[in-house]
Amino acid sequence: MWLDRFSGNNTPSGSPPPSQNNRSYSPAPRRPSHLAPRVKSNASTTSLNSTKVPPGSTLKQQITPPPDFVDPLKVLAAVVGNPLPEEKLENGIAQDDVEFKRPTHLVADIEFNGLSLKDFTKADFRDKGENGVNSVTTVQTVEEYEKEKDKFEDLHRSILACDNVLRSVEVSLTSFQMDLGAVSAEIETLQARSAALNTKLENRKIVEKLLRPVIEDICIAPAVVKIISEGPIDIDWIKALDELEKRTKAIENRINGSETIRAISDVKPLLDDLTSKAVERIRDFFVSQIKGLRSPNINAQIIQQRTFLSYKDLYTFLVRHHSQLAEEIVQAYINTMRWYYLSNFTRYRQALEKILLYTVDKQDALGADQTSQKNNLLPSVKASQISHDPLSIGRRMDILRRANQSALTSYLVEEDKQAHYIEAPFFHFNLALIDNATFEYSFLTAFFPPSPISTLSRKFTTIFAPTFALGHAFTKSLIDVSNDCLGILLCVRLNQHFAFELQRRKTPAADPYINGTTMLLWPRFQLAMDMHADSVRRATAALPSPSTSRALALATSATSNNSSFSQQSSAPHVLTQRFGHFLQGILVLSAEAGDDSEPVGRSVERLRAEVEGFLTKAARAVAAGRRERFLANNYSLLLTILGDTPGRLAGEMRVYFEGIREGVAGE
Repeated sequence: MWLDRFSGNNTPSGSPPPSQNNRSYSPAPRRPSHLAPRVKSNASTTSLNSTKVPPGSTLKQQITPPPDFVDPLKVLAAVVGNPLPEEKLENGIAQDDVEFKRPTHLVADIEFNGLSLKDFTKADFRDKGENGVNSVTTVQTVEEYEKEKDKFEDLHRSILACDNVLRSVEVSLTSFQMDLGAVSAEIETLQARSAALNTKLENRKIVEKLLRPVIEDICIAPAVVKIISEGPIDIDWIKALDELEKRTKAIENRINGSETIRAISDVKPLLDDLTSKAVERIRDFFVSQIKGLRSPNINAQIIQQRTFLSYKDLYTFLVRHHSQLAEEIVQAYINTMRWYYLSNFTRYRQALEKILLYTVDKQDALGADQTSQKNNLLPSVKASQISHDPLSIGRRMDILRRANQSALTSYLVEEDKQAHYIEAPFFHFNLALIDNATFEYSFLTAFFPPSPISTLSRKFTTIFAPTFALGHAFTKSLIDVSNDCLGILLCVRLNQHFAFELQRRKTPAADPYINGTTMLLWPRFQLAMDMHADSVRRATAALPSPSTSRALALATSATSNNSSFSQQSSAPHVLTQRFGHFLQGILVLSAEAGDDSEPVGRSVERLRAEVEGFLTKAARAVAAGRRERFLANNYSLLLTILGDTPGRLAGEMRVYFEGIREGVAGE
């Protein structure tokens, strides 16, 4: 084994030999076990020195000696001085049947003194013996060898164990190489399959790129079909309907195009059936909602906002695919809303007619005799209730300031026990009517597809025609039995406010109702003003002549000193005060009127002329020295009442009365 340390051959395990540069040839104080007498070469040295490889081994790494390699056996033979016979060597390697004998003169233990074999052979460390044989200075005794024999045997067993381990490693490496070859073959197969799959994938992508637009246009998902056929009508149903509409348009475009796709002939009948099913379900949906509008105490605006406007796309779909059915649905809606508004406003009118109203008739005229005033409330109202002056505006202007408030409900109207003037029920009824009309017009504009204004106005008029007629009848019933000029003029101003509100809300379809109401109010206002003028004219005619007045004054002065009007007094007449308050109310209501076409100015001028005639005739009954003062006091009272009344017409009246007063004072 000690010889194998210097050999260049592999061990049975195939591990490479140690490098010659790592260790010198200096012999260490160790002894191989095969140097014992008659140690055969087929021991461990043979297994370590053998160059044979186990059968089946595929290890490619075999070590060949370099060109300048010297066989260690030859070196050893030269050292020991007993060269091996040439016939016992084959290619410089001892055969298995060669037996080595220890020379008798061989020294067991040689001290190299740190020199290599080459240097040791050149050095002269030997002494001649008696027999002329070289002897080493130090000789290992048998006892020392026996002491180290166990160590070498242990080393030999360790080397054999290493040989076994290396053989098992070689077998494992061989098996691993075989498995690696199998894996390599499988990888090559997978690479081939991967290349084939990549080719198929590229081909499929090319085909998909060509077919995807067509497939997406003509195919519809099964979930969409199920939702349209069986699902509830909600937001998802509308999305499914949009998907159906999209596919239908795509197929129509494909049919009208130049390309001919055979799959369209198979898909189109199915889409037509699905469209018919959708039309049927839309019809049932709208019919059920229209029936809900006829339910008692239902708020139609809630259904219109939450149902009709939220699902207006359904009606648009119905118009495109079944226009006749869509017209029938519209007609059913119009008839239902026509009945809805008429019935509800009829009940509202009946509730408003129960409001207590002040009556203003001929006995409340400006020139009427005030000494015999009757109860001017309805018969059910006691005379002890709140008194009122039908010729004074008072706080009646407040209704114009709260014109933007909401109308009273029927319940609150029935609970109201106070007396009102005619403008109160007029305001509540028309405010409710205008609010509902503007909402309905906005709904029609938003729900139905864009159409000419005339078409939309025709639908609106059909719905509200009976309700507008009801409103006109209600207004006429309020003013026909009343001579309340201030109340009628308040109704005119409220009606104008409603007209401005309709313009702001962009509801031109309700303008005919406003115009009709105006045509009812202005003529009645003129008749009421004429009634006041006639009453003043009659009062003027009833005044006594100057001669009769003086005789009557002498007779009455002897019996009474408390007459309501004394010819000797220059105080303003009571009619002047009533006329001043009445005129001030009319001028306040006309402060913002800038149109000369209104009949207010002409009616006021006629009444003013009658009052002037009355004062002129009444002044004749006053003593000659007090007539001018009497007239000046009456016109000063009128100027005081008019005071800061705004408006163009009020300014003209003040200028006119100041001129008369100055003329009277100048006389």
